[in-house]
Amino acid sequence: MNRLEIIKELQKTSTFMYEKGLAWGTAGNISARIEKDLFYVSASGTHVGKMEIDDFALCGNNGAQEGRKPSKEYIMHQGIYEERPEIDAILHASPFYSTLIANSNERLPSNYFVESMYYLERIERIPYKHPGSQSLASAVKSRAKETNVMLLENHGVIVYDTSIKEAQMALQTLEYTAKMHVQALQAGIHLQGLKDKVTEDFLKNAGYKPVREWPK
Repeated sequence: MNRLEIIKELQKTSTFMYEKGLAWGTAGNISARIEKDLFYVSASGTHVGKMEIDDFALCGNNGAQEGRKPSKEYIMHQGIYEERPEIDAILHASPFYSTLIANSNERLPSNYFVESMYYLERIERIPYKHPGSQSLASAVKSRAKETNVMLLENHGVIVYDTSIKEAQMALQTLEYTAKMHVQALQAGIHLQGLKDKVTEDFLKNAGYKPVREWPK
């Protein structure tokens, strides 16, 4: 895709996030890589779901390069792109149920169903740091290789993947799973996740998606 096509895909994703209750107001930011060291990120103060063509800033290793002032959290995106060369899209938002889990000590299992086993294979928690701070960006960057899903405590979530479409699916899966988990707790229903051996066999042998390689 060329640069304009990438921006249009980001626009569509922001609208999708808003319409599906995955984002609200100005909470959150999204980005997509266009080259090795360049990516578009939503501009500061943009309203998720109402983004226009000029609501994105071009950023790189030396910071903002073109367009409007980027979200102050662009350094968090930059760190992930630097650590994970195969990643081409990052979505940061605060959907209700996922953020509820991030604000609690509750562990979110990833073995409930097919999509959760793949997209939520590894979920990592990041202790609270102020949004847009270098300390938060450093904490995210230091864990970027360990997961594709981060719960930012008392803040929100980050998901990232090899394409905008896959990142979008990961965010939707995270929120769906979190909602299932929370509502089961409220109703006193015990959710029966799959055993570890079954989950491992699924990831390695089911052919659902390519197996991710994680550091040992």
